[in-house]
Amino acid sequence: MKEIGIGIVGGGYMGKAHAVAMQSVGAVFDTKLRPRLEMVCATTDQSAEKYRKSFGFNRCTSDWKQLVNDPKVEAIVIASPQETHREIAEASFLCGKPVFCEKPLGASLKDSIAMVDAAEKSGVVNMIGFNYIRTPAAQFARSLIAEGEIGDITWFRGEHTEDFYADPELSASWRTSGKSNGTMGDLAPHMINGALALVGPITTLIAEVETVHSKRPTTSSASATKDLSDVTNDDQGQIMCRFENGAMGHLFFSRIATGRKMGYAFEITGTKGAIRFDQEDQNALWLYKAEGPEHLRGFRKILTGPSHPDYLAFCQGPGHGTGYQDQIIIEARDFLQAIETKNAVWPTFRDGMEVNRIVELAHDSSESKTWLDV
Repeated sequence: MKEIGIGIVGGGYMGKAHAVAMQSVGAVFDTKLRPRLEMVCATTDQSAEKYRKSFGFNRCTSDWKQLVNDPKVEAIVIASPQETHREIAEASFLCGKPVFCEKPLGASLKDSIAMVDAAEKSGVVNMIGFNYIRTPAAQFARSLIAEGEIGDITWFRGEHTEDFYADPELSASWRTSGKSNGTMGDLAPHMINGALALVGPITTLIAEVETVHSKRPTTSSASATKDLSDVTNDDQGQIMCRFENGAMGHLFFSRIATGRKMGYAFEITGTKGAIRFDQEDQNALWLYKAEGPEHLRGFRKILTGPSHPDYLAFCQGPGHGTGYQDQIIIEARDFLQAIETKNAVWPTFRDGMEVNRIVELAHDSSESKTWLDV
């Protein structure tokens, strides 16, 4: 076993998740590389010190350049806002350091193209964080499709729907400003990545993207008179598409889907069967096989267990289940494995760029109201 110094840029929601994952991954997967939480970066010295104490880092800083250039930081996790991704990644690759970047890959397709170019010129390990496709159930779905268990895919429906902005009276925030912080930049990349992973490349699409609540209060005050702020990004969007293998598809994304908390869900129809999955019940996969007497056919619920991908490392009991943090630990394992073997592990920056390509094309299609080739 060998230690590797980890630097994490960002100490918020995802920064914490990655810090916990790096602390846990060695014990869970018995990795040959053992992470050492070397440095965390936050926007102020005070918040950086808070994260250092809370998460167990050796040191902290409010300057990401100090983190990137520190010789004891040997691999970097970018868990900061999208607008910062490109500059941090490019600087890291110039130092020859492996980079794991949270999705989306930068704030635009232009950013992601530049990040891929920097990564591939450096020859350094790079990964992007799409954690939902790493659940044991989602991995099992991919294997069923690859093994031909449901035949040739004819139809795909996917969604990533949540309701954290369903209430029009919720106040404006950073989420309501800037194209990359809208639903198409925030939620859509997860399901687009899922569609590409499960079914394959998309060749043509037509999309609608819209802002439902165009103004929001500047504060959550109960005052009768409220100052309103313009919402400058989208609340929901949908894509109709055709995949390279000929399958039809529909993808829907929303942050105003009342009642949906973690609606990362998909339905896949094949010539010999079908699959259903919903992240709100992430430890189950529904499988239909077109075989046997008709009166005995039907979807059956398969509870994930030790025989499914990456489950046994967490729990020996079928049906006991894995959770959100476990998905991040699986990502950490893959990142360390890529560094150790010097072999790329999916999804790389290039995979993240292809997701951004679909997002940008969806915006273009929504504006032109036409089908577009990818």
